[in-house]
Amino acid sequence: MVLFTVSFAYGVWLLQQQATLPGLVWAWLLISMPLLQLIPRRGIALRLAHAVLVSGFALGLGFCHAAWQAEQRLADILPDEWQGRDIEVTGVVAGLPRSHEHGQRFSFTVEHVLTPEASVPKHVYLSTYFDRKAKPVALKAGERWRLALRLKQPHGSSNPFSFDFEAWALENNFRAVGYVHNKGNNVRMDELSDGISNRIESWREKVRDKFSTTLGDAPYLGVLIALAIGDQSSIPTAQWQVFTRTGVNHLMSISGLHVTMISSLGFAITYWLWRRSARMVLLLPARKAAALVALLVALFYALLSGFAVPAQRTVYMAAAVAAALWLNRNFSPAQILCFALLGVLFADPWAVVSPGFWLSFGAVALIMYVSVYRISPVQRQMLSVTDSGHMPIARRRWLTEYANVQWAMTIGLIPLLLGLFQQVSLVSPIANAVAIPLVSLVVVPLALLGALLPPAFPWGTPLWLAHNVMGWTIQILECLNSLPQAVWIQHAPPIWSVMAGMLGALWLLLPRGFPARWLGIILLLPMFLNKPEPPLHGTLRLIIFDVGQGLAVAVQTRHHALLYDAGPDFSSDSDSGNRILIPSLRAMGITKLDGLILTHDDTDHTGGALSVIQAMPISWISSSLPEAHPLLQQETDKRRCEEGQAWQWDGAYFEMLHPDSASYKKANIRDNDRGCVLRISIGDQHVLLTSDIEKDSERQLLRKHADKLPATMLVVPHHGSKTSSTNEFIAAIRPNYAVFTTGYRNRFGHPKQEIMLRYQDTGTQLLRSDEDGAILVEMNAHGMQVERYRKSHRRYWTHS
Repeated sequence: MVLFTVSFAYGVWLLQQQATLPGLVWAWLLISMPLLQLIPRRGIALRLAHAVLVSGFALGLGFCHAAWQAEQRLADILPDEWQGRDIEVTGVVAGLPRSHEHGQRFSFTVEHVLTPEASVPKHVYLSTYFDRKAKPVALKAGERWRLALRLKQPHGSSNPFSFDFEAWALENNFRAVGYVHNKGNNVRMDELSDGISNRIESWREKVRDKFSTTLGDAPYLGVLIALAIGDQSSIPTAQWQVFTRTGVNHLMSISGLHVTMISSLGFAITYWLWRRSARMVLLLPARKAAALVALLVALFYALLSGFAVPAQRTVYMAAAVAAALWLNRNFSPAQILCFALLGVLFADPWAVVSPGFWLSFGAVALIMYVSVYRISPVQRQMLSVTDSGHMPIARRRWLTEYANVQWAMTIGLIPLLLGLFQQVSLVSPIANAVAIPLVSLVVVPLALLGALLPPAFPWGTPLWLAHNVMGWTIQILECLNSLPQAVWIQHAPPIWSVMAGMLGALWLLLPRGFPARWLGIILLLPMFLNKPEPPLHGTLRLIIFDVGQGLAVAVQTRHHALLYDAGPDFSSDSDSGNRILIPSLRAMGITKLDGLILTHDDTDHTGGALSVIQAMPISWISSSLPEAHPLLQQETDKRRCEEGQAWQWDGAYFEMLHPDSASYKKANIRDNDRGCVLRISIGDQHVLLTSDIEKDSERQLLRKHADKLPATMLVVPHHGSKTSSTNEFIAAIRPNYAVFTTGYRNRFGHPKQEIMLRYQDTGTQLLRSDEDGAILVEMNAHGMQVERYRKSHRRYWTHS
């Protein structure tokens, strides 16, 4: 069972690594599985052969199942010709709407397409936006609406070590994204549509509204909503940072632990009540009845939470336990976990690309590894044998067991946490020791009680009690978070070192008395010691990030690092800095910046700067921003960018070509024309970064620095706008590569077709961040190597 399940999971994972979906013409070979039972299993060689064949079959089955699922899902697509056009549809608000600062986001199931000849996928992800001219529609879960939509195919940024939006959209079956047109004919048709899932979502929203009404602006309202119905969107970013840094973020939603606790409570109450009736016991054994109730409670709570992977895993494990009792069979804990793994992957093959999948199953496997069947000699003597002749699992003192599990979680999850997030909370053991009993045994039951009680219950007592306990818990977590070294943050370890670290953690957690357990520490060390090799002296690495409609470029030499612009902001708590730049820079081993250049005062260039400034040390900031700008109030060396400034790092020469000092005295000059233009050179290879300069600045550069304009690579001015890239300017540079940093289907229409033609006419190779993703460059005096990240790391779901 274990071999089959692990091989099946590996086959599913292997499919998700493919650049294109394979053909399934050979899948008919899998029908030969029954023939495996005919192979005799006498002798080691035959048993080994049988195991290899079973493993190969399971791997192929997992691979083909995931490929078939992917084919079905990818077939439901928005045609190219209907992107960005008005389409009228009717359908149901299928998910819990989540508020953002500009409106709402929600999933929508399309029932009918009203626009003639239009084709729309069954499931889409939509947003509403506040508009001065037209008020956005207010939607609730389960309602049926007629809506006017503008849609596009799912497309996210493509950068090293960053979130893959397109994979997320595929897993959640969102085959188009877009927004509701406020001026369209948007009409609510039904308050509540048919279907059990719609009724569940409607009830979840009513619970959320009840919590909001009862608690008002209470600071931990979002946490209680997340614990009751799994909606994490209401938790403020500052609180999430505390939970993440203290390692308790797994508790701040409906986790497998919470589902297990509530399910166990249902089992205990049913078992106690059932045994009080002799008639009921004769009709059905109490254990079987209690197991069935526990399964139904787990299923109900998991559906209430949105049925995420940890909740799914718990439901499937509860189902396996119930099946074992009802069938009078004995399933080992490993088999029960395998049932859950098969259940999750059969329904959702894309779960393997989610960090939550690995952490959820990894944590349960670790708990089993350090607790199940580990019996000391003294404990063995104290055990009694049951009537059936089976020895029960040893009962340890709960405090020792709890400490043992916390130790296992701390050590055992280090490889996964470093591999997935490049950070580990050092205060996590203490934080979890405090938070787990308070949140799981006090806050969650009170929150659920508050959700179930009628609104007329006096003063919302359970919710306020839960809120107060949560407040005490967060105060403790904030104290731990304030410690100087609360979190270990590092580079992304090589995959082989993560595998070695997993083996080392398992070796270190072997039972007491096992010889040489300290060897596990040696296997953990490569994750920390194998840092990414920086460029050699005289070599430069450059990343032009895919940040949408904006600009951010990282430059790394042997001992120095520079960030040129910081991309746009996306919302009040999300920007290019915290979503893209910081994860990528840290994973590359860059822990500090020697310089940050903010070219001009446009949010598509400075939107992520504050996040970067707060996240890592910066030696100096150079910009053309006004002296009173909020970004320049940080305690660091600040300077104006002016032509003539130059410095050398590890064989690479940096020179500022624009603006001149006189431009700062001109009040009528546009911000774009005061953008900092930087030239980077190694030998005869040059990179020219031109910000958003326009024609006047280009003419000035031609007058004053014509001899310094030729470049191997040019980051095109102003994203390919008509305001820039004159024929004379392009002729002076004659780049081998021209990079357009643009957002997918951006509202400005960048890059303009005529501008691209101007570069093509000179024989320049065009690169676009919306089509090629991040552009990775390695340059030395002998030449330049260019990698298109979206192409080199393509998966079969990658939008092209």
